[in-house]
Amino acid sequence: MTSVLTVENITVAYEDYRALDDVTLAVSRGETFGLVGESGSGKSTLLRAIAGLAPVRAGTIRVDGVTLTGTKRSRDFYRKVQMVFQDPYGSLHPRQTVDRILLEPLAIHGVGDTEPRIRRALDEVGLGPSFRFRFPHQMSGGQRQRIAIARALILEPEILLLDEPTSALDASVQAEVLNLLEQVRKERDLSFVMVSHDLGVVTHMCERMAVMRGGKVVEELTSSDLIAGAFKEDYTRDLMTASKGFVRAPKAA
Repeated sequence: MTSVLTVENITVAYEDYRALDDVTLAVSRGETFGLVGESGSGKSTLLRAIAGLAPVRAGTIRVDGVTLTGTKRSRDFYRKVQMVFQDPYGSLHPRQTVDRILLEPLAIHGVGDTEPRIRRALDEVGLGPSFRFRFPHQMSGGQRQRIAIARALILEPEILLLDEPTSALDASVQAEVLNLLEQVRKERDLSFVMVSHDLGVVTHMCERMAVMRGGKVVEELTSSDLIAGAFKEDYTRDLMTASKGFVRAPKAA
């Protein structure tokens, strides 16, 4: 399949600390690609580098074959690539209504027909017109994340960068948001790059994934490989063990 996003030998450094070290991966059009690993492994930094929010010291990022340089991104890039952040409350302006939050990206990009676009965006994430003039503090965490997703979708992008999009939500709400994302991906033929600590979420949502540790990709595998235990690295095995939770040691005889 054609790669819609390619990352080649990317290095991100803050003074002497390398947050990403020679990372390479490719995401196919219409694919959901997962990034897993312990905290500090570089998962979120990779999304931020793609979005132009982290300083790339070396390497190449391409979207639809177009090479990106530096941290400055064009308007065309942000029409194609949008990001959904981990904290739905922190990512929404607390003093703006939903209507203003959804109108802002349309105004920045000079997109007309704002009224039908806002209505469609709210309908698409399962929220009705009654939410248009609410403030973030007047909504639940799941509703706020739906608004964040609606804001990302309103420009009709090709790629969504999802940074732990459900980790701040209750388990029942997590399932609703994940099902919403999967439905939207299929309807729009979107490509996802999803960061998650939860291997259950990744195996449910993603066809392929990269396992990251210390700013490097240590292994790439499919969800089927992960479920079957067909991985090469001990670190991946440790992640699998940790994801199953605490196992009580047998009592001494």
